[in-house]
Amino acid sequence: MSMKADPTAHKPGRYQVVADGHASPLLVLFVAIMVFLAWTLSNVVLLAFGSVLVAVLLRHLARILSYWLPLPIGVSLTLVVLGLALLASLFAVSAGARVAEQFDLLWESLPRAVARAREYIASYSWGRDLLEASGPRVGTLVNLATGLAGTLVSALTDAVMVIVVALFLAADPDPYRRGLLHLLPVARRARGAEVLAALDQGLWHWIIGQSIAMLCIATITAAGLMLLGLPLALALGILAGLLNFIPYLGPILSAAPAVLIAFSQSPAHALNTLLLFVFIQNIEGYLLTPMLQRRAVAIPPALGIFAIVGLGALFGIYGVLFATPLLLVVMILVWMLYVEDRLGGADRPADSEAAR
Repeated sequence: MSMKADPTAHKPGRYQVVADGHASPLLVLFVAIMVFLAWTLSNVVLLAFGSVLVAVLLRHLARILSYWLPLPIGVSLTLVVLGLALLASLFAVSAGARVAEQFDLLWESLPRAVARAREYIASYSWGRDLLEASGPRVGTLVNLATGLAGTLVSALTDAVMVIVVALFLAADPDPYRRGLLHLLPVARRARGAEVLAALDQGLWHWIIGQSIAMLCIATITAAGLMLLGLPLALALGILAGLLNFIPYLGPILSAAPAVLIAFSQSPAHALNTLLLFVFIQNIEGYLLTPMLQRRAVAIPPALGIFAIVGLGALFGIYGVLFATPLLLVVMILVWMLYVEDRLGGADRPADSEAAR
């Protein structure tokens, strides 16, 4: 009696990566290689993530424009890019020379301001003891602030690459999205599309909120320093706005050079400047951020600080810059893929509308 093979019977595939519910050595090796490459090429990976952030911003601005005007998304994206380039050109023409001059004076003035502060502190007995105890660590915060700003300015090549890649991603994101989804089993692709959509919305809400907050902080800081009669107020305001991209740590770094420049005038000016920064950060923390980020996933401050310090120690300046949005991505992924899919969580936090 002949026996016919059952066509529905399980046949181990040539590239089978899961057996008996366990990952095969091939899958483990593949994951290990990808982790090693990501670690080795961490700067490239972080710059790629920066390109994704810029692409998300451009794509959503184009969607808004195409919603209000009956234009194809490609035309809207072109108009958005041209509009941003025009605004940058107008700023460069109207205030570029003045801003560049003030930043040059700022880098020249900071060492003298640090020396002036050391002399003033050394005039007191407790100050001499403090300087002797702290040694070369005095001024570390200022050096970190100036070094961070200098790195941002000198990273022009990386910025150009990020913008170019972002333009390609924003112009046609579908191939990259489909490529990511094709890495998933067919049964999981619908869920994968939901996760990608949640990440897109979460990053968009965070980016637009952070961008508006940076602009507001730069404007308020420059105006406040001008009212206090502090020199280089425009450069210090722009620096405060740029460093506000880094939550928690950025405001401290931006306040240090401003207070030192004010201290070179008088201790009273330094105190007034410090109070101004405290006032501005209270406005940002209790008014701007809650209002602008109300639709974004709330990031607990402790986790944000640990992410900034940890990624900064591991990956340097780019780890610091992208720590918060990376943490946002991880929080959305953990919530959707672990809490919801694995643990069956149903009630989401009220402030995580971006992940809905």
